[in-house]
Amino acid sequence: MRVLRWLAGAVLWILASVLGLVAVVLCVTLILLPLGLPLLRLVRRLFRMATRLMLPRAVTHPVEELGKGARKSGRRARSTSQDVASEVGRKGRRASRRLRKKLT
Repeated sequence: MRVLRWLAGAVLWILASVLGLVAVVLCVTLILLPLGLPLLRLVRRLFRMATRLMLPRAVTHPVEELGKGARKSGRRARSTSQDVASEVGRKGRRASRRLRKKLT
């Protein structure tokens, strides 16, 4: 599967290069400039698509590839923060009670 993606990316890269040359020639001739500019935009999209095909999926879709490990670490962080918050709350209540007793 990886070889097919690389092959498709390479073919798309070559196609984008040839279309890029045609677009530059069209842009040089001022009469055909309105045809060259949209073609340059298309060339940019083709280069971007070719690059995505050549990169691994974890680079192109990082959020989707996080998976179960990220969810577990998120739950762990959430429970740890709740434990810390409850501990701080208890210590704060104790300190305020001591201060009230000293003042009265």
